[in-house]
Amino acid sequence: MRRSYIFQALCGWCTILLLSAVVASAGDLKKGASPMTVSNGKQVTLEYTMKLDDQSVLDTNVGGEPLKVTQGSHEVIPGVEKGLSGMTVGEKKQFTIAPADGYGTVDPKAFQEVDKDMVPADSQKVGTQLEGKTADGRTVFPRISEVKNQTVVLDFNHPLAGKTLYFDVKVLDVAQASPR
Repeated sequence: MRRSYIFQALCGWCTILLLSAVVASAGDLKKGASPMTVSNGKQVTLEYTMKLDDQSVLDTNVGGEPLKVTQGSHEVIPGVEKGLSGMTVGEKKQFTIAPADGYGTVDPKAFQEVDKDMVPADSQKVGTQLEGKTADGRTVFPRISEVKNQTVVLDFNHPLAGKTLYFDVKVLDVAQASPR
């Protein structure tokens, strides 16, 4: 008799704990509400891997510090914001970003030919990235795209301009962004 009383008491506690867990879960989502989705003004925490056409990995934070961005604040390229829109916590997604929604197309006007004297001799190699200042004091990072007899052609486009990008993302958290 005593054993059945203890068993009933334990089962009663189990029922209370189970009901408490169900009520707590229901409290997290208001009645009829859906999980928080990525939308403008939400802080999104995510893991990502960015690849090129040949599937080489350009950047990833998987296994490292998650990226936190506020959706709609232009902290990432437009294609990433579009790809994240509507996702929920735990969701994984792959999407492709065309140059126009990434780092732009290659602008032929962003090439400038300068005298070789303006570039240090040891840097006069195709692919070398230089650092300089514009007349208004802005820092720029052109790459050498061509070396000629008397001149060097500098490319001021973003290094990923004209590239199609492939993203694998996983949303780790979605929360209301803190006011700034």
